[in-house]
Amino acid sequence: MDADDFPAVETGAMPPPAFRKGRGTATNRAERFRDWTREALIAPVTQHELDQDQDLPPLRTEVRMVDARSILSRNQSPDVPFDQSINPYQGCEHGCVYCYARPSHAFLDLSPGLDFETRIFAKRNAATLLRAELARPGYVPRLIALGANTDPYQPLERRLGLTRAVLEVLAECRHPVGITTKSALVERDLDLLVPMAAQGLVRVFLSVGTLQPALARILEPRATAPARRIEAVRRLTAAGVPAGVIVAPLIPAINDDEIEQVLAAAAGAGACSAHYVLLRLPLEVRALFQEWLQQHYPLRAAHVMSLIRQMRGGRDNDARFGHRMHGDGELATLIAQRFRLAARRLGLDAVRPEVDSSRFCAPAPPARASRRRAAGADAGTAEGKACAAAAQRTLF
Repeated sequence: MDADDFPAVETGAMPPPAFRKGRGTATNRAERFRDWTREALIAPVTQHELDQDQDLPPLRTEVRMVDARSILSRNQSPDVPFDQSINPYQGCEHGCVYCYARPSHAFLDLSPGLDFETRIFAKRNAATLLRAELARPGYVPRLIALGANTDPYQPLERRLGLTRAVLEVLAECRHPVGITTKSALVERDLDLLVPMAAQGLVRVFLSVGTLQPALARILEPRATAPARRIEAVRRLTAAGVPAGVIVAPLIPAINDDEIEQVLAAAAGAGACSAHYVLLRLPLEVRALFQEWLQQHYPLRAAHVMSLIRQMRGGRDNDARFGHRMHGDGELATLIAQRFRLAARRLGLDAVRPEVDSSRFCAPAPPARASRRRAAGADAGTAEGKACAAAAQRTLF
């Protein structure tokens, strides 16, 4: 079928996508594995109609409890200080438009757009699988990262407790763990983190890219407010838990002017170290971020993308090891120098706190159990209670 076979429509300006309150993206763009897509043909619309489109009902979050086959993900990246991680959730309700994990939803035949933040998969047997993995003969304890892909303390964790169940296993086995989050909910688990910190088993990093509440509301709509994240750093360090800050992502002409302010706030809260990551736009994230720019910064959008390309060798994204985190070029060098000088002045240029793997005590090999128990549904465990309660509802 040729383009001439479609009915003629009067051409007009394409209206911007309508962003719903509390969501970071506006569309469900087709994932990259599909061999077809849809494109709307529209007639001109009035400004009144555009205004009406903005008043859309909120999207509810759909949660599906799943039984994972494995729980430890391993990597060989030289850019991150860990080679194994745990993600109790697939998808993230925080809705950060820039999230580099969005493309992973394509493997589930779902969109990295709204699907990523509204259709969440919770691994109810995460703690059970972890216990079995740590009990394997020959297992060598090394730092496990929580929050390497999706946030372990996203809003659903308050109800499901899957991250806490994982922490309980790690604490029991005296296994080192590193946590990265945008949520103050991490304070809930201080009863586990404080004893682990006393044994050199844990470090926590709060991700803070801006101190502006208005910017945070549109950039990461369901994450904890920036000031509250800084307060979480204060409470963690006061309790004896090593806590630092990751200034991420740095977006040129959007929040890169806040480097010094964020670092000063982190230092004032007692942070032990700080790091930064430039904005990354892998795969479908590029188009989603450009939609966001056109909606919130239409007069600045082209300039922002130009600056990004200056730090990415003329491309929108550079996925090469050694380049993807901090970029290249004069602007990237300037940002690196600003960050380094401010961190040094504020005492935040220390290396990441070391963790101790020598205390590890392997759990007893799991006994043969029913499929229901292996899936974490044993009503006698904390994990089982959370899963049983969650099974009664699929929508929040």
